Amino acid sequence: MTVLKFHGPVLPSGEIKDLYVVDGRITYEAQSGAESVASGWIVPGLVDAHCHVGLGPTGAVDDATAEAQAIADRDGGALLLRDAGSAADTRWMDERADLPRLIRAGRHVGRTARYMRGYADEVEPEGLAETVARQAQRGDGWVKLVGDWIDRAAGDLMPSFAPEDFAAAVKAAHDQGAKVTAHCFGHAVLPGLIEAGIDCIEHGTGLTPDLVDAMVAQGTALVPTVAQLEIFPDLAAQAGAKFPTYAATMTDLFEHRRETIMSAYEAGVPLYAGSDGAGGQHHGVLHVELKAMHDLGLPAETVLGAGSWRAREWLGFTPDLAEGSEADFVVYDADPLADISVVATPSVVVLRGAVV
Repeated sequence: MTVLKFHGPVLPSGEIKDLYVVDGRITYEAQSGAESVASGWIVPGLVDAHCHVGLGPTGAVDDATAEAQAIADRDGGALLLRDAGSAADTRWMDERADLPRLIRAGRHVGRTARYMRGYADEVEPEGLAETVARQAQRGDGWVKLVGDWIDRAAGDLMPSFAPEDFAAAVKAAHDQGAKVTAHCFGHAVLPGLIEAGIDCIEHGTGLTPDLVDAMVAQGTALVPTVAQLEIFPDLAAQAGAKFPTYAATMTDLFEHRRETIMSAYEAGVPLYAGSDGAGGQHHGVLHVELKAMHDLGLPAETVLGAGSWRAREWLGFTPDLAEGSEADFVVYDADPLADISVVATPSVVVLRGAVV
């Protein structure tokens, strides 16, 4: 059995240690004959808390494409993925020790003809709770709702369902032991979802101070997908001629995105990092999201924790590289807390105790 040795500051504590990998687990007890692999800053495996493995521009992709997506995420250091909705069945990946750990939210649940074609399990209000219960069984403890999307009749962002329907959906998921998150760009959808006890909000560009306070009170998380918000001007430009109200809404949300996200952070809303990798977007770009979060004004420790140890704990995994924990970590040649852009170039990625 090969024993691997790594040396350097082990985050989040920053204490300089010799870290050994024995049979897929971490130990700090000296091991004779260990193979010295790398020295550098050692970070618990990164977490992409919002991505979509198995999803392409028009819906589900084939297994080879899904595999390439997962490998791109892994090679970027993201060793734990919360798959926030996918039309593909990716459970076969659980048998692959060389692919990231996946936590699935089943398939998006959205209103009929009110989301991207081929993505969602589309239903009308009377079938929402039943559909959510079904997707709770398909996922790994999460369900993903499409909270709002453009309503072409109204010409603007509108909630996909009424507050009472969302409340029944959240209850249905909770009754199955699953947590609920929702795609939310605008404001109107948020009060009902938060009042219903939703567990997480994706994007959250429509948040206001009163809603932020309510999220803090009940522990609702936010995955802001900061880099993904850069598409808002393009969405506004494309829709401007036909849907000027929607274009104006998207422009306003974009212009206030920093104020909105920073107010959530300052109030104490738990923040986590998500690349929103799917469709036409690339995988393996969590480093872009981490830099975007830092550029917005979030401290480096907050950002890296949101994409590593705090996110791991949130999702039920060992947060730090404690004695006996799974050997999932990334090594960097420089300190990512001094320069967050370092996360773009891992020197070594270790998954389940193997250098990948």
